[in-house]
Amino acid sequence: KTEAGREVFLRLVAGAQVVVENFRPGVMDRLRLGFETLKEVNPQLIYCAISGFGQDGPLRDLPAYDQIIQGMSGTMSITGDPDTAPYRVGYPVCDTIGGLTAAMAVSAALAGGPERPATFIDVSMLEATLATMGWVVSNWLVAGQAPAPHGNENVTSAPSGLFQAADGALNIAANKQEQWEILCRHLGRVDLLDHPDYKTRERRKEHRTQLKAALEQTLRSRPAAAWAEELAALGVPAGPVLTVPEVLDHPQIAERGMVADFPHPTKPDAQLRLLRPGLKINGEAPAVERPPPALGQDSDAILEELGYDAADIAALKGAGAF
Repeated sequence: KTEAGREVFLRLVAGAQVVVENFRPGVMDRLRLGFETLKEVNPQLIYCAISGFGQDGPLRDLPAYDQIIQGMSGTMSITGDPDTAPYRVGYPVCDTIGGLTAAMAVSAALAGGPERPATFIDVSMLEATLATMGWVVSNWLVAGQAPAPHGNENVTSAPSGLFQAADGALNIAANKQEQWEILCRHLGRVDLLDHPDYKTRERRKEHRTQLKAALEQTLRSRPAAAWAEELAALGVPAGPVLTVPEVLDHPQIAERGMVADFPHPTKPDAQLRLLRPGLKINGEAPAVERPPPALGQDSDAILEELGYDAADIAALKGAGAF
């Protein structure tokens, strides 16, 4: 917000490939740092603006956080069951979707090569969220079928959802006919295979409540982990319902090196545990080499790379540039 800070920012942009910002539309222009200004400094710049509603439209100037978008996108209306909806998803899913959409868009722009023209990317969190909702949206657009909350049940199939075992919850998704048949045989419930209400997938969906009760009569006889292990081994998707601490300590996560421990950047006697990205390329996982820097930790080094000496950096600090 100072002239000195603006000068530093422009010098950073001159050597950058990408600028990402998530102010409301117009804020960067008021700071004289909008796309039209920055592309004069860097004609190959990729400029990505993430906002709640996009750069135009009647809602463009309104503030938005994740929960606002969860509500306005319809996400909350289909989360929970008929007695509890609307319900917020338990993590900032719309923020996450917005960031992932921006990352994909920036990657696509970078694929244009070093001679690409300056590119402006407009990411709307509302639109990005809608784009991920799949059949929830298409059922309405194509068939006029309004989505409704179904709790832990998978509305597209049955038996598919959350079931109670002897010691807690168990997820089972017997979506295919052969999976349904394997499930019944393994549970010793072959009587269900010939039941007229459960003969086909559509019939099972229509009678899902009574089907769930019938299966739980058997599932409640043994622990969830035992059922999950046996069913999954037979090709029926099944798994326990874990807490966040439980999954972070799971052998699967440990073997793939998902969590790394580092010395805490500001607390000498503490450890900082971080997650790597959830992918591998050619068998190699992107490594987490160090913890995130403390606020301002690398400012001096970056300014030195831009050609500022110690006196310049001190002057910039004194002017409030950072």
